[in-house]
Amino acid sequence: MGVDAHRRTGADRNRPPGRAATVFSITAIDDPALPEVLAEPAAARADEMDADTVNRELSIARKAIGWWQRQGWIDGDPTTGIERRPAPPDRTKVLAQNQIAALWRLDVSLREKTFWKMLYVSAVRAGEVMCLNVEDLYPQDKRGRITTTGGATERIHWQSGTAQLLPRLIARRTRGPMFRTARKAPAGTPTLDICPETGRARLSCCTAEENTRLLANPPTSPDDIEDLDGWTLHRLRHGALPQRPRGRDRPPTLLARSRHASVRSLERYARSGVDAVARHVAQRDPAARRRG
Repeated sequence: MGVDAHRRTGADRNRPPGRAATVFSITAIDDPALPEVLAEPAAARADEMDADTVNRELSIARKAIGWWQRQGWIDGDPTTGIERRPAPPDRTKVLAQNQIAALWRLDVSLREKTFWKMLYVSAVRAGEVMCLNVEDLYPQDKRGRITTTGGATERIHWQSGTAQLLPRLIARRTRGPMFRTARKAPAGTPTLDICPETGRARLSCCTAEENTRLLANPPTSPDDIEDLDGWTLHRLRHGALPQRPRGRDRPPTLLARSRHASVRSLERYARSGVDAVARHVAQRDPAARRRG
């Protein structure tokens, strides 16, 4: 919502050129007709954006209004009558173990094998893995240094399977992007995204996603690959996270590994997949218990 010329919000200052903000005095918030005026643009906004975005913006607006009320600047709440939108249920599940095993057996390039292994084991975002440079790796410790989407520097870790592939992928290079395209970088590519030793460009997340979908969903799939239509790098990233954390698999450790901000974000990937449900049913089979 707009404010007077002397009280511009951060959103107003950063608004892209050409998009005008609605500007009015902060005292106009107490206008009894304002909630009705805001109802229409709020409904239009809700139709354009997803429920999480709309609810987050509404929460921000209400926090600002609450602060203004505590300062004694206003008395009313123009968001009265605007309700939070119900978010659709998130049914994202990790890939089943037979799907993971089938992926490892696919005849793909060394680049894809290494990328998949690192993404699966480290539970790091695909974009963060793509930003890895050779000089960011500590092979002897099976770890690397990444820059997160928020700009922080953190460490990722991998296992022996990835460690065995890395020397072949790096091929004696000492710097530059770890994952590269097969061709020379086109004109205009940022210097940081060009391998100084080969001239090849850094592999983009979009290209990796497209390549992965094509490789994981070949026209003639093996019989043991089922339901791969929803196969994504995002689902692979969460595949190694325990679906039933216990013992040393405590939430703080899993949050640090996956870099989620809250346990709530992690819960959507803790849903039991087909393998976990099958084991749960089999373990509680009365006939199996009698045989044991």
